[in-house]
Amino acid sequence: MTTAIIAFCTLSVLLVLGKAIRLRVPLLQQLYLPGAVIGGLIGLLGFSLIAKFASAEFAQESQNVAGVLRQLPGFFINVIFATLFLGKVTPKVKDVIGGAFSQLCFGQIVAWGQLVLGIGLAGFVLAKSFGLPPAFGNLLELGFEGGHGTVGGMQGVFSAYGWQDGLALGYTVATAGMIMGIILGMFFINFAYKRGHVSSVRPFSERTFHERIGVYPEKDRPEAGRQTVCSDSVDSLAWHLAMVGLSVLIGFLVLKGLQGTEVALFPSAKTRLFKGFPLFPLCMLGGVVLQAIAHHLRLRLFIDRHQMQRIAGTALDFLSLSAVATIQISVVAQNWQPLVILVASGLVWTMLAVFFIGPRIFKDAWFERSITEFGQATGVTATGLLLLRTVDPENKTAAATAFGYKQLFHEPVMGVWVAIAMTLVLSNPANWFGVWLFSVGVFVVWAIFALILIFKNKKA
Repeated sequence: MTTAIIAFCTLSVLLVLGKAIRLRVPLLQQLYLPGAVIGGLIGLLGFSLIAKFASAEFAQESQNVAGVLRQLPGFFINVIFATLFLGKVTPKVKDVIGGAFSQLCFGQIVAWGQLVLGIGLAGFVLAKSFGLPPAFGNLLELGFEGGHGTVGGMQGVFSAYGWQDGLALGYTVATAGMIMGIILGMFFINFAYKRGHVSSVRPFSERTFHERIGVYPEKDRPEAGRQTVCSDSVDSLAWHLAMVGLSVLIGFLVLKGLQGTEVALFPSAKTRLFKGFPLFPLCMLGGVVLQAIAHHLRLRLFIDRHQMQRIAGTALDFLSLSAVATIQISVVAQNWQPLVILVASGLVWTMLAVFFIGPRIFKDAWFERSITEFGQATGVTATGLLLLRTVDPENKTAAATAFGYKQLFHEPVMGVWVAIAMTLVLSNPANWFGVWLFSVGVFVVWAIFALILIFKNKKA
């Protein structure tokens, strides 16, 4: 109990420190680094110094706290995925296809390209050169497109198949991707502004004091959400947290059902797909089921979308903070060369997609649409939206709407496949080639769609 309390207090102190430092350091404001990442880096430094210089007793207590923190990302990602569809009105399929097919196509090409590049690079080169498991290549899409939360969600998979180092390596890829995504994204925005590709950019020098430090002025503070139930019966936030918990429960029961069914149907199978299958994709399914039930019973108005976004945002901050703070430096140091190769390759591919595919596949606002995908494909959805707000602050283009529609299909597909792909490769390393071939096939299909769109744009 004491260790858990200390762990919570540690997270709180680090989050406040991260925000306080960002308030005082203009460079960090210009880089738009989130306070959670800054706090996580402080925690990483702190844990490293304690392990090296503190007394044995204090160092052991510190490691116990770090052990608790390492469990949190795997929990918080379940919360985030459970909220994806709660309180959201699902648009009609024809509206999604009509308004966002080119956006979806671009996002899928980037994501499947990361899978093809990462798995192929590891399987054909890095595994042989550095003695790494083929699953190392899965970390590119897992860390870049998935982020810290998706890596944390795979913790049980890493443990089930005896590759605990995968967690530290995945967090490192995710951290490098987020930081480089923000830095390069801002550089690209300034470059595009000077070249005349965009006109609505508000440079850092033109932003207000409150915008720079990341604080709303008192008179302009937006609502965090609307209460849907009276507090004399149950607090509205508690009600929404309960909805998240029910979604996680549905996902958990589905997972247990799948595991039991697999054993019953294939009792002598050596490879079991659902043995260490992560829970988070099924929590998303739980949210969809619960939202459908609420809609059918005409109770959907009891779930406020903005409150769900705040729950997800809170979970994301604490997830990123705990993930960065507990990266195992020793594991990273032992594998720094293949990590650099993997991260650099992923950045090059994603940058090429922005500047080579983006201008050709999008009929309008190609840079705004592309830079949003760049942010998400190297960090998290919030990073993509941050870059979009910078380049299109007043939503004059259709980029925000197209990106939102695209996420309805993109997130479920990639969330489920990245979990399946990692499980397949870890359960049997020989599976990497089949997973790679499948990824190549899907990539080619989306590339064909992209060529059709490009041809239509040229014809128009």
